[in-house]
Amino acid sequence: MIIFHADLDNTLIYSYKHEIGEEKRNVEVYKDREISFMTEKSSSLLKLIRERVCFVPTTTRTEEQYGRIDLGLGVPDYALVCNGGILLKGTDEVSEWYEESLGVIENSREEFLRAFRILQEDPFRNFEVRNIRDLFLFTKSRMPAETAERMKRELNPAFMGVFSNGNKVYAVPKGLDKGHAVRRFRDYIKADMVIAAGDSEFDIPMLEEADMAYAPEELRKRHNFSAHVTEISADRIFSDVLLEKILEKLSVLPGGTVSYK
Repeated sequence: MIIFHADLDNTLIYSYKHEIGEEKRNVEVYKDREISFMTEKSSSLLKLIRERVCFVPTTTRTEEQYGRIDLGLGVPDYALVCNGGILLKGTDEVSEWYEESLGVIENSREEFLRAFRILQEDPFRNFEVRNIRDLFLFTKSRMPAETAERMKRELNPAFMGVFSNGNKVYAVPKGLDKGHAVRRFRDYIKADMVIAAGDSEFDIPMLEEADMAYAPEELRKRHNFSAHVTEISADRIFSDVLLEKILEKLSVLPGGTVSYK
């Protein structure tokens, strides 16, 4: 069986602020506003891919944020949310997965609490500090690079990682990453092969853990990926090219039938 782990934002779907042409479909509504879209081409290609593999959205989004997404495929059989800390089977949370996630990061608990206090006192923070299910911390800053650098200086990197993305800042315990989640899920479902795709720092561990992976050229410039990670240039919409390439690979790979239900 083949698993396809895919990040969502800027990998398969795009904010209304991102230009992806007129042929697109709305995939997320928030407060009566259409805020995320997918190209019609990507929508069609993903449907074909899902007929052959186990498609697992793998996102840093919370369970609530993920629940707003409708890719037009019905509810995926599995999804990994909260950076892999929570596994959903359909719409139901797998409780033992979450408990195991908490166990994985238990050694980071003291540093987690320190990170919370540091963010609370940060002079550039302009949003509440959110504790996401005791898995990671999230806030926003008017000077995110400075907030992130301060966090990195004051926290022990053996226990906490710090990331910034736009104006968002995250403090994430070591062990809570998409790579570890992909490894756990491979064992959980007895996968033969893992394909992965993503566009951000959060996705790097997942891309490295996969057997075959795809990333935009901009991410590859910032990280020296292993040879199994294929770079996709920025001259076309990432999701369109990504799904085309995966469909091409599936046409020559054995085992492209879904038998995990």
